[in-house]
Amino acid sequence: MAVFKVFFQEDMDTRIIREDTQIRYVEAETEEEVRNYLKTNQNNIEFIQALSPAHLEYEQNNNEDFKVETIA
Repeated sequence: MAVFKVFFQEDMDTRIIREDTQIRYVEAETEEEVRNYLKTNQNNIEFIQALSPAHLEYEQNNNEDFKVETIA
């Protein structure tokens, strides 16, 4: 499994504003699984990035709100 960093806006009806971008971390096999998992949320997904082991370690060590959601 890999951990994906998801950049999104909470509201589908507004234009994307970088300052309003939020982040979630999701553990899944593929980006498609992440998109299907998040489809029920009414979020505007900007970008999904698979994290390398080094990048994942950096996020864990430097992000107070770091929490990984696992697709069941």
